[in-house]
Amino acid sequence: MQFKLNLIVGAAALSMAGAAFAQDVVRIGHVGPTSGGIAHLGKDNEFGARMAIDELNAKGVTIGGKKVKFELLAEDDAADPKQGTAAAQKLVDSKVHGVVGHLNSGTTIPASKIYSDAGIPQISPSATNPKYTRQGFKTTFRVVADDVHLGQTLGKYAVTQLKGKTIAVIDDRTAYGQGVADEFEKGVKAAGGQIVAREFTNDKATDFTAILTSIKGKNPDIVFYGGMDAVAGPMLRQMKQLGINAKFMGGDGICTGELPKLAAGTMADNQVYCAEAGGVEGEQKKTLDDFKARFKKKFGVDVQIYAPYVYDAVNVMVDAMVKAGSSDPAKYLPVLAKTQGYKGVTGVISFDEKGDIKNGALTLYTYKGGNRQQLAVVR
Repeated sequence: MQFKLNLIVGAAALSMAGAAFAQDVVRIGHVGPTSGGIAHLGKDNEFGARMAIDELNAKGVTIGGKKVKFELLAEDDAADPKQGTAAAQKLVDSKVHGVVGHLNSGTTIPASKIYSDAGIPQISPSATNPKYTRQGFKTTFRVVADDVHLGQTLGKYAVTQLKGKTIAVIDDRTAYGQGVADEFEKGVKAAGGQIVAREFTNDKATDFTAILTSIKGKNPDIVFYGGMDAVAGPMLRQMKQLGINAKFMGGDGICTGELPKLAAGTMADNQVYCAEAGGVEGEQKKTLDDFKARFKKKFGVDVQIYAPYVYDAVNVMVDAMVKAGSSDPAKYLPVLAKTQGYKGVTGVISFDEKGDIKNGALTLYTYKGGNRQQLAVVR
């Protein structure tokens, strides 16, 4: 009888320990395109999340008096809105405590309603379409500047610094590509430049002969492309084949280390200009450089573009959980919304009333010798 009682007590103790362990696991979801044409950017994002999770677990984090273990639930949305919403629903059903993602505005925006309905905080490290944080949801945040700032800054730069008098604009008809192109066009016009052509393609196109031939007839000083590097690279190759010698501009979607490879060596020095939605200066640059060195040592590849922002987003989310003393979304969400002065590897993070980063920086780049070179940080 005593033996049987011991077994019952032991089983109850194990059951209680298992329940306690389950409560002490904090699940953070990440979604990005880890398949398809921009899988290199999606993996970059995922690696940023994994690095943050691994470091948090190595450090040992206590929330509400309990030591917790973080788990990353990573999903692939292939930069497709339908797959993005399916991934979002899967994470909600898995009862994640928060989500970092998605990468593209076209997947981030539709997914945001699913997270909002479930009350799960979402921080995008890279979606720049203004609509994302202007839907009235309390759960949406981002750690980069939006397209209004990015596109209009590039438009002004095209006219005032690159002396572009006639400018052609192409976009890929995604929420990101069309959004940044629209804002770029506004910036050009405000600075006194002239838009001589507005064309569109799609985010999976490979042949641009028709639209580029039409643009060539307008003889523009600058061609702006709203979209991602997987399309921009082949577009640059075909511009060279057609003898279009205009400067080429784009937003953060083309501003990657892979662009010269995707353009197959056809990029001339100082031909391509782009902006990244973020930027650091002074002592902060050393912090970011240290992160990039750790990242390369861990994964064996260089940072593409967004990994540091993903890393910061995970840490900002966990910082709010620690301050709230709970990983329950309903309890830490109000604390996350009040984030002010968090020091990340990408700079100081403070959210405004919409969930946008305050005083977001932009970094302007060009390419020389097949490498990206920083021109300036602007706010």
